[in-house]
Amino acid sequence: MRRTALLVSTPRPAHFPHPAPTSTGVPVDSAQENERSAPPDGTDYMQVQQSAEFGELRSAFRSFAFPLTLGFVAWYLLYVLLSNYAGGFMATKVVGTINVAFVLGLAQFLTTFLIAWWYSRHAAAKLDPKGKAIKNRLDGEA
Repeated sequence: MRRTALLVSTPRPAHFPHPAPTSTGVPVDSAQENERSAPPDGTDYMQVQQSAEFGELRSAFRSFAFPLTLGFVAWYLLYVLLSNYAGGFMATKVVGTINVAFVLGLAQFLTTFLIAWWYSRHAAAKLDPKGKAIKNRLDGEA
């Protein structure tokens, strides 16, 4: 049985000691590799990624998204666990034939839409201006 190796040309960090393989399998000097993989406008994305502005943007995103995601996943798992192990509680009637399980199930949908709305407002107020500032700086340098 014959095996073939798939060689993909990928940009290499400057500190990587070995030359990157090319699609032909012949190693290429990392400077040549970086020249080939550089965008046509000459932007150094590694430099942008390491800038303080980008760090602030990433921090603003993470400080909002991660806690909210963890909270929502915990809320969802609570609903699932209650559904599986607290059948008596979930079957408790609230109004007429509507029980706690139905109310909490609808609350799952409501919280999904509230989180999306809240994130939209957060992005418009905090993330988009920082992203636009970075983009404008890059466009000014190009």
